[in-house]
This record gives sequence, C-alpha cells and structure tokens, in this order.
Amino acid sequence: MEQRQQNQMSEEEALRFYKAAYERERDKGSVLAGKLNEAERKNGELEARLARIKGSIFWRLSKPLRSFVHWVRRTKERLGYYGSIKGVLRKLNAKSIERKARTRHGTASFPDAQEAKRQSEEKFSKDIKFSILMPLYNTPVKFLHQAIGSVQAQTYGRWELCLADGSDGEHSEVEQICREYASGDSRIVYRKLPKNEGISGNTNACLGMASGDYIALFDHDDVLHPSVLYEYMKVICDKGADYIYCDEATFKGNKTIDDMITLHFKPDFAPDNLRANNYICHFSAFDKNLLTGMQLFRPQFDGSQDHDMILRLTGRARCVVHVPKLLYYWRSHAGSVAADISAKSYAIEAAKGAVASHLKEQGFENFEISSTKAFETIFQIKYEIQGNPMVSIIIPNKDHIEDLRRCITSIEEKSTYDNYEIIVVENNSGSDEIFDYYKTLQETPNIRVFQYHGEFNYSKINNLGVSEARGEYIILLNNDTQVITLDWIEELLMYAQRQDVGAVGAKLYYEDRTIQHAGVVLGLGQHRTAGHSHYRVSSNNLGYMGRLCYAQNVMAVTGACLMMRKSLFTRLGGLDEDFAVSLNDVDLCIRAWKAGYVNVFTPFVELYHFESISRGTDSTGANAERYNRESAAFREKWKEVLEKGDPYYNPNFSLDRSDFALRTAR
Repeated sequence: MEQRQQNQMSEEEALRFYKAAYERERDKGSVLAGKLNEAERKNGELEARLARIKGSIFWRLSKPLRSFVHWVRRTKERLGYYGSIKGVLRKLNAKSIERKARTRHGTASFPDAQEAKRQSEEKFSKDIKFSILMPLYNTPVKFLHQAIGSVQAQTYGRWELCLADGSDGEHSEVEQICREYASGDSRIVYRKLPKNEGISGNTNACLGMASGDYIALFDHDDVLHPSVLYEYMKVICDKGADYIYCDEATFKGNKTIDDMITLHFKPDFAPDNLRANNYICHFSAFDKNLLTGMQLFRPQFDGSQDHDMILRLTGRARCVVHVPKLLYYWRSHAGSVAADISAKSYAIEAAKGAVASHLKEQGFENFEISSTKAFETIFQIKYEIQGNPMVSIIIPNKDHIEDLRRCITSIEEKSTYDNYEIIVVENNSGSDEIFDYYKTLQETPNIRVFQYHGEFNYSKINNLGVSEARGEYIILLNNDTQVITLDWIEELLMYAQRQDVGAVGAKLYYEDRTIQHAGVVLGLGQHRTAGHSHYRVSSNNLGYMGRLCYAQNVMAVTGACLMMRKSLFTRLGGLDEDFAVSLNDVDLCIRAWKAGYVNVFTPFVELYHFESISRGTDSTGANAERYNRESAAFREKWKEVLEKGDPYYNPNFSLDRSDFALRTAR
C-alpha cells in the first residue's frame, strides 16, 4: 500500500514536472514567435523603404558613382588577396605569362595542313566511332556555324554529330541551317523536337539518335580544337580510357577563340575535387556502355546536369583519363553559365543536389554541403564522424619549451574533439626547465612523454611515438605549430575515416598569415623533389581556380600536421628512417598513393607553423648538405613517379614557382 502511494506520488511529480517543462517551452515559443513576427514586420518596412529609394530619381542619377565605389571596393579586395606589393607583382607577372600563352593555346596550336593530314591518316588499334551530342535551342546563327564547323574540322573522321533541336518558331533558321549541313555531310544527324525539353531532355534526345561507341558532349555555342578526337583516340587505344576530359578556355562571346578570358588547366582525376566542384566539365567523352541501366541527364538536376552525370559515370569508369591539353573553347556571352552563374541561379541548388545524390549512392549519410567564399558552386562537404575514436597526437620535441607550450596550449584550448591523447617524444633536451615542464604535462591524464636518445631523426622519433599510441588515428604534429581552427580534429578525422583516404593535411600559415603549406606538388622547386603549392601567398587568396577554398586530392601533405589511420601507417611501414629529416612525409604519402589511396588537403583546418624554429633551415651548412643527400635519394627512389609528373598538378604549370603560373614557351 505504502509502495503504491509512493509510486503514485512519483507519477504525479513527474506529471507536474513535464507539465511545467511544457509550459516553459510553450512560453518560450510564444516569445520567439513574437520576435519573429516583429522581425518580419521590420523586414517588410525595410524592403518597402529600399524599393522607394531604388525608384527615386537620385538613385538612378547616382548609378555611375555607385558603380565607381563598387569598383574601388572590389579592387581593394582583389589586392588584399595578394597580401603585399610583392604578391601583386608576382600575380601581374603570372598574368603576363598567361597572356602570351593564350596565343600559344589558341589557333596557333591547330595542326597545319601536313600535321592534319598525318593525324587523319593514322591507323589506331581500335575502331571507335564518336557520337557528339549537341542539343539546340534558339542557337545564334554565327555560333551554330562555328560549332558545327569545328566538328567537321576534326582530324579524326569517325564521328557523327547528333543535333536535337528544341528551338521555337521564331528561330526557324536553326532548322534550315542544320538540314543544309545534314544534306551535305552524312555524319550529321538532325531531328526537330516537337517541343523544347530543356537541357536534359534535348540532350537525351540526341543520345537516342546516337550509334557510336563513345559519347561526347558538346554545347551548341562552343568550339572544339581540330585534334581533340584524335587525342582522345590515342588514350583510348594506349590506356584503355573509358572516360576522357581535357583542359579548356573561356573566350569572349562574339570574338574568336584567341580572345580568351580564362584558361583552365586541370588535374588528373581527383574524386574529392569533383565532389567540391565540377572541375572536369568539358570536353567529356565516354564509353557508351557506362550508361547501361541509367539516364544520361536527369531532368531534376537541370542547370547542373553535367556535374551529376560526371559524378555517376566516373564512379563507374575503369580508367578516367585527363588529356592535359587545351582542346575545348567555352564561349562566354550574356545568359551563359560561363559568363555568370547567376544567369542560371537554379544551377547552384541543382549542383548541391547532384553532389548529395552522389554521396548517398556512395553510402554517406548525414553530410552537409555548403557554398564557399570562392564561388557558390564550389562546396565544402562535412562528412559525418563515425563513433568517437581516440586520436593520438605525436609531437617530437628538443628543448624549445615555449614552442611546445604554445602548441599544446592551443590544442587544449581550441580543440572541440574530446577523445585525444598527446604523446611528446623527447629528443636530447638539455635544460632542467624542459624536464620540469614534462613532469607537469604528465600530470594530465591524456599526455604522455617518451624518450628518444639517438641522433635527431624525425622519422624514427615519430615512428616511436606512433608505436606507443593508443589511438585508432594518429596526427603527426610539429612542436612549432599553433592550432587556429576549433574543430580541426573533426575536419581531419572525417576524411581519415574514409576507407579510400591515406593521409590528410591542413592549411598552414606563417606568422604573417602567408601560406606555408596548402598541399605538396611533386617535382616543384629547385631540387625537383617536392614543394608546397601557393607558397607565401596571402591567407585571403582564393587560390588557382578557388583551390584554397575546398578540400582536394593532392599527391602529398606535410608531416607538420598529418592525420592517418594508425593501422594504415603501420601497414605502410611508417616513415622511412633513411629520410632522417626531410621528404619522409612526402615519401609516406606516395607509398599510400601507390597502394591505391588518395591523399587529401583540406583548407578548413588552419594552423600557424613557425617553420624551422626548432631545427633551423635547410639552406646553409650541414643542413643543406644533408638535404641535398636526401633529395638525391628521393629522386632515385621515385624516379619513375617524378618523370610522369604529379597527377594533381597540370604539366602546363611551371615547376619553378608555386603559384600555378604557366610554363614559358619552350
């Protein structure tokens, strides 16, 4: 009886508690609703006031002044990207080189009559027919002639041009011109559609007309290089390529292809780059069998239908090949995406939808996709962290107590991830002060200190630290770093948890906020071993084609901040101890890449790196001699890889500078 009364009382208390909680939440909701209504009212008033201002005579008369002010602001912002006068001069020099290169990559690159004849007569080991799909809609006559003419000029002649025309009644000249071409060239197939089906529908109609072995996608207002199909045939026969793309340029709408605005030199196939933005774009050609059981373009992704298609087909392809030559010319004119993404604002949401669909198909859940400051269709992707695995942070140290203290303090104060340990590997420090500090550190449960008594060897020291690590994941971290990003461990971990990822690296700054590390390029620099891209540019810089603003695949990342699964690190044999100080991190990343993993640089993890404070520079004395020896050993070990070139760094870029400036003419 007494027990029942107690149970009844506890139930009544629970009811009172939940009722009170409900009433509190209801009151909060009422307050928030009132605030929302007030905000909407004020917003309406402001919009009405803004409309009155924009409708005034003064607003219209002040347009020239406002345009000038906006130009000044944009110019100031652009100059800020380069960080200093030196940075501006470096950019101007790179632009000067690019201007000269435009001629080299335009009509001057077309084969002369003798070379065109040689290409057209070359016998290939495979007999491939290309079906070039060109959907039409109210195409300007001049653009139409140039586009079709560039197909007819191909030095490889086994092609068909499939034209599906959705033009309206006011543009009947499109049909007339196409029928004239088709009557004079049996390789041109034309179909007038009953109505315009949009980009996806019209292109899918082109596909229905195709009889070729490979499908190629061509916009109705663009221009092809005469040798593009010939170059594609070479990689089909030599490499077994079943998906192919090339470099491209944007040119001014009513001008010739030599009037280029932008040259886009791309990396080889890079899945993380492709998820972040459609860097492949033009000129895509692929084995028709890749389409088995799927649509070419899906209408729900109109505006970003090509990105959706590329994500799906490259996921199926056995051999994606990039031809590092500028072979496609993308016309920029009013209303084209090349001119302004806002001309097709729906493309932004379509692109997010395409990436989301791809990620779901790849088995990812609970991810987030958001636009970056570089461009609205360049994305940051946040993957879901699986579980709460321990992360072991390995920090080598010799003396330099202030550097170590700054590093560890930044980890403890900034890190939002809680399941980590810090392992300090001590190497022959000479002061009592540092050992007193170690004693203090070890009073913290998640910090341990181990002794390494041999001569300084970065690889051996880190290997020792990893061998003592309890974590499932390890971070190699220099003692002369300082964490900036609060969720830096999570941002590294979400990539390291992927089964296809080897090493993950961060964006590192010097004290003056210029970039020290944003990914490693093989062959870059004086020693032709490896160098850091975007070296010494301002932290505000967007990077080449926005590359400082999205996570991407690179050949290597610096060991100053590198995360990897401990099991993979161990399976790869850890750091090669023959590289005592330099290039051991690059060597590890190459071995991961050779084993089939991709390495990732993410700009969303930022740290300061007060480089060489601990051990000095490699430019003078014994350090220089040691660096030369290790560089020679590296070049010998990875001779074949270096000869082929870094797959994520286009061979049209100079290896003498890190800012993606083009090679000068040879």
